[in-house]
Amino acid sequence: MHLNGTLGHLTYCTNIHAGETWAEIFDGIRKHLPAVKAELSPNAPLGLGLRLSAVAAEALCDAEVFAEFETFLKEGDIYIFTLNGFPYGTFHGQPVKEGAYRPDWSDPARLNYTNTLANHLAKWLPDGMEGSISTVPGTYKAWVMGSDGVDIISTIRDNIVRHVAHLIAIQNRTGKTINLALEPEPSCLIETIEETINFYSSQLFSDQAILLLGKLTGMTAGDASDALHRHIGVCYDVCHAAVEFEDAKSSLDALKDAGIKISKLQLSSALRIAEVNGDTAAQLGAMNEPIYMHQVIQNQNGNITRFTDIPFALDTVEAAQGAEWRIHFHVPIFLEEMQDLGTTQQFLKDVLAIHKASPVTEQLEVETYTWDVLPDEYRSSGLSPMIARELSWVRGQLAP
Repeated sequence: MHLNGTLGHLTYCTNIHAGETWAEIFDGIRKHLPAVKAELSPNAPLGLGLRLSAVAAEALCDAEVFAEFETFLKEGDIYIFTLNGFPYGTFHGQPVKEGAYRPDWSDPARLNYTNTLANHLAKWLPDGMEGSISTVPGTYKAWVMGSDGVDIISTIRDNIVRHVAHLIAIQNRTGKTINLALEPEPSCLIETIEETINFYSSQLFSDQAILLLGKLTGMTAGDASDALHRHIGVCYDVCHAAVEFEDAKSSLDALKDAGIKISKLQLSSALRIAEVNGDTAAQLGAMNEPIYMHQVIQNQNGNITRFTDIPFALDTVEAAQGAEWRIHFHVPIFLEEMQDLGTTQQFLKDVLAIHKASPVTEQLEVETYTWDVLPDEYRSSGLSPMIARELSWVRGQLAP
């Protein structure tokens, strides 16, 4: 929905709805979206952050299938301005873990998939709005730690530049501007804001990137550089930034100072253990589920230690007594505490306060995709009411 003044557009991401085929995804949308709209925006258009798997994106290439969905959007007064192009394949119901990053940006399949998403978004995007597609932050960091890591990174850069050439062609043909929003995430090629800025300056905005884009499009070096800055941005996932112990204002300012567009704020909250103690193993162990990666970052007297999943952190719980742990587990953003654990809701409040005072983007998207793996007591109210409650909470934080 469009927020007051210059605060932008607020939506939720449909990766909360289980389903990989287009039929399954559309079924989830039809089941929940009308109720959410009736609660939050009964008399005005409601924006939607659409997640499409590769197989669903391909299905929408069929003209009849696409037209059916367009009719649904028009009749329901729904508009789409952002896509979640992060999970390519299965995202619910079976272990995902590091598979969420496959194929990465070194694989042509990732490029082809994202090009298809851009083609769809250009048709849905309202006039006068920029569109965004959030995506994998390059690759999983462990996959580029070997001797061939440099070559993989250059391939990642070149494939992203090829996608930018596709976005330029879309803009020239339709007048619609779309940007690719890499999403820094723990354990990935770019996870901290510092790593993000270094990667953009050394790779995505580099002379090599400018030269390749010039060859692909016929642009001058100056125009190619401008296009790279226009069509590549960052999806600032608040949960991820909190888990990395970033400072809200400093991290947002650093991206701005580096000339990196914040394409959208992904509004999310993580688990937090303020002080590891004798109860931690039982409390956090209860949240250890087999579907998603739940990276843990430890701050012990200013020293940062990273674990790729909950079991690896629990193996060190005795040595970690007194440390603070933050866990990459998206939890409902209206909760200050959960299962005797804290959350990083205060960090989210800080980000929203910054945005309220001086907007950092036009796109805000709530992304709590872990509904299916939350403890039973947090699912008793039903999915549609929870989505509406999260969006209402954000709107309340941004109210005058």
